[in-house]
Amino acid sequence: MANSPKYAGKEAREKWGFWYANRFLFWRRVSQLAILLMFWSGPYWGYWILKGNYSGSLLFDVIPMSDPLIVAESLATGYLPEITTLIGALVIVGIYALLGSKVFCGWVCPLNVVTDSAAWLRRKLGIRQSAKISRNLRYGILAMILVGSAVSGSLLWEWINPVAALGRALIYGLGATLWLVIVVFLFDLVIAEHGWCGHLCPVGATYGIIGAKGILRIKVKDRSLCDNCMDCYNVCPEPQVLRAPLHGKNNESLLVLSKDCISCGRCIDVCAEKVFTFTHRFKQDIPVKSVN
Repeated sequence: MANSPKYAGKEAREKWGFWYANRFLFWRRVSQLAILLMFWSGPYWGYWILKGNYSGSLLFDVIPMSDPLIVAESLATGYLPEITTLIGALVIVGIYALLGSKVFCGWVCPLNVVTDSAAWLRRKLGIRQSAKISRNLRYGILAMILVGSAVSGSLLWEWINPVAALGRALIYGLGATLWLVIVVFLFDLVIAEHGWCGHLCPVGATYGIIGAKGILRIKVKDRSLCDNCMDCYNVCPEPQVLRAPLHGKNNESLLVLSKDCISCGRCIDVCAEKVFTFTHRFKQDIPVKSVN
């Protein structure tokens, strides 16, 4: 019998312990906190590791890193950014294209903590009704942002970017745009499950395109191990990506190859039967069809 979303991960905790059922969640929070501490290193400890914010920064005052969406918006307006900004965008694109699908969203983005918290509270409160929103809408929003920037001649998205707003708030202190973060939390909590990251976020859509052919992938080790408890579907912010590798046909890959996977590892954490693992995209195992 499928477990209630409220108790997702309980069986894994009871069977393998708390650490096993939360280890990737723990390391993601460590990663997100470490990046924030690198931004704080200059103002608080006098040594700059990362100078700037999540939209654009310098690593050790040498390596530029730029948000690819902001750079794309700038180019759409007809403005050519400085060479360091362009190099910074290429650095980020290169890193995330190599790493894997939407690694930024699962391991770096500060707003991920907010949306994860809303999803957790939603499960605990038993809120199941969700607005029906297409998951492809985020790609439409991304296209509209670029077209809108070209027409208006301004960085259209940056006026209402909750990812950048939370990043600035964490680094420089609470600001007037923090209300955007509250709106995202409430939207995910009461209107649409995983609504922001899973349906609307153009930043995530950008990193999905960038990392579509990335190396890091989640794999189903053996479909026969699955007992259909649904815990992985209940915790995954993009549950649709699990269907083909977990319940697909015999000629379908066991790898989660969808560009929408955020590589968070929560499906690995909560699976008591140890169905999932991290691997690379070159391990293209196809399940062997049984012969009666």
